[in-house]
Amino acid sequence: MKHLLYILIGISSLAACTSSQDSHFPRYSEFAESKRLSEQVINLDTILFRYPFRVTVRDSIAVVMDLHNMDHYLHAFTYPTWKHIVSFGRRGEAPEEMLSVANIQFNTLDSLWALDPNKMEITRWKISLSTRSAQRVEEIKLDKKLVRSLDFRTMESGFLIPDYMGEHRFWEVNKNGEATKSNGTIPSEAVHKATSRPALAQAWRSFIDYNPDNGILAMATQLGEAIEIYNFHDNTHKVLYGPNGEPQFKSAKNEGIPTGIMGFSDIKVTNERIYTVFQGVKFRDKLASYQRGEKPEDGGRYIYVFDLQGNPLQKYILDKPIYGIDINEKTKTIIATCVKSDEPIIEFKI
Repeated sequence: MKHLLYILIGISSLAACTSSQDSHFPRYSEFAESKRLSEQVINLDTILFRYPFRVTVRDSIAVVMDLHNMDHYLHAFTYPTWKHIVSFGRRGEAPEEMLSVANIQFNTLDSLWALDPNKMEITRWKISLSTRSAQRVEEIKLDKKLVRSLDFRTMESGFLIPDYMGEHRFWEVNKNGEATKSNGTIPSEAVHKATSRPALAQAWRSFIDYNPDNGILAMATQLGEAIEIYNFHDNTHKVLYGPNGEPQFKSAKNEGIPTGIMGFSDIKVTNERIYTVFQGVKFRDKLASYQRGEKPEDGGRYIYVFDLQGNPLQKYILDKPIYGIDINEKTKTIIATCVKSDEPIIEFKI
């Protein structure tokens, strides 16, 4: 139950995007192709994870983010041999320790950015293979108007950070952590003037990714089934709803109480495609399992692939539930984290 609450604050047929009479946005229903994938286990050394939520790879280094680790949040490995290099991002309240971690992103080969929501701080770490160390080389305090940021992506001028107050969709933030420009609004078809904006923002909490090469920022909702695609090169914005539609929730004291489904859990934008991890499990079914004393499956068994315009291309059906992914289209490899497993890092060949 603790993890669930934390995470919440066949043969092909033609792809279809349709719109109902009362819908403002196109809706995808099927994918051009469907394929089952089988896991390939990654053999690690002695590192023990409690909740491996994110994984990112850049050339010879892989970093795994452990959401609930008691000692260190971040763990670097050699790639593709997966030999432990160093654990860093010590958990604690000291100036150079981390209170929490929400996401990570490589900037250069040996430089990793990490977001600490509780400290409202983004830090940069330099990882050395030769000395087997990680050095904290930069820290950026975030603007207080961003409240408690839960995701980020780097861009040339600074960072992209979702808005969590419900007034905008995301902020552009400069390299000093100052919010310089707000963008968009939450694309809800059900919202009305009386809806609490903070509750709406909670329900529409989205995972994001940005590819500077093609200027695509993509967002996928943690509840429901909605995807947004912002193209910074031609200043276009597209919203897609899946069969489950937008996040469903009830508003209580400015908080959004989920009533629909667990939706997406990660998103990656490559040069030609958008990859998403999808769960699609009814929230009430998960809660009922906990109430019965059962431990329900945690993660998604689907990877949905779209082109950069949002057309549904491929649905991968997995033999194991996953949360975070990293994509290497050159080697046709998906690296994924499995949060409740003795084999927490796995690969799929596509």
